[in-house]
Amino acid sequence: MFVDQVSISVRSGRGGAGCVSFRREKYVPKGGPDGGNGGRGGDVLLVADSQLHTLLDHRYRREYAAENGAVGQQSRRSGRSGQTLVIRVPCGTVVRDEESGELLADLVEEGQSFVAAQGGKGGRGNAEFATSTNRTPRRAEAGRSGEERNLLLELKLIADIGLVGFPNAGKSTLISTISAARPKIADYPFTTLEPNLGIVRYREYDSFTVADLPGLIEGAHEGKGLGMQFLRHVERTRVLAVLIECLSDDFQRDLDILRNELSSYSRELAVKPWFVAVSKMDAADEEIMERIREFTESLDVAFLPFSSVSGSGVNELLDFMWKMAGEATSAQRKADEADDEATDGKGT
Repeated sequence: MFVDQVSISVRSGRGGAGCVSFRREKYVPKGGPDGGNGGRGGDVLLVADSQLHTLLDHRYRREYAAENGAVGQQSRRSGRSGQTLVIRVPCGTVVRDEESGELLADLVEEGQSFVAAQGGKGGRGNAEFATSTNRTPRRAEAGRSGEERNLLLELKLIADIGLVGFPNAGKSTLISTISAARPKIADYPFTTLEPNLGIVRYREYDSFTVADLPGLIEGAHEGKGLGMQFLRHVERTRVLAVLIECLSDDFQRDLDILRNELSSYSRELAVKPWFVAVSKMDAADEEIMERIREFTESLDVAFLPFSSVSGSGVNELLDFMWKMAGEATSAQRKADEADDEATDGKGT
């Protein structure tokens, strides 16, 4: 089951209490205070893991608590600190404060982490309170409480190519043809109710990822259909492949609706690299072919016809996807380097 949004409660560990103790050894009847400090409470740490692809585990376990710190010991020995609780989430997980909606972290890369709750500080033992005027203090501090907060985790799929289009446009059939992904396929709208991620083996040693996303309908940016669930994942894809089936009675209308929904949801989606792919070309007759020719004359982006059933045009489509994904990755890398240089310049 694909789960892309969950709420969880996290609580870090409480610090251990300090110890009240006095040195008692043979021939040292009046030793000074030697109570140790309490251990620090464990943190709660979220870590991005590329081996995970869903937030399903967190649907069944909603509460997480780190270990408390141990109390201080005699002979000035500090208590053991509580273990950090590591919560692994898929790459692409956005972390928000559930109450305020504040963005806390965006865990995109493998191993990227975020301290969701810091452990409480351990209390001081009585050895810390000894002074020249109070050589036998009989007090120690209690450990401080850990942090507790409710978090909203949202997963946004990270893919090189995102397949967008109306329900039943042929997205699921395409991804099942070019990758090992096996989404549900049927001849009725909204067959795909959750995103599917497929790894496409390209030539001998290369690969790229393609996301098959739930069908888009007019008004999706306002929440109609599977709107918000769908569009959240589109934000992460580097290139958008807009699929229009050849059996449509108005190609330009379909394209305009799809592009409008994307741009209305996010300004970033409006400027992402994109191209048009016309599916189900095995069903095209002469009349449809003529309408397609007229449609392509007005396009100012790449246009690729294909049929997942017959296989015609699929290799050309894969070649173009690989090219577009590579260009988008290079552009993103240059933009990141420019941002880093700008940040370094401000720092100096």
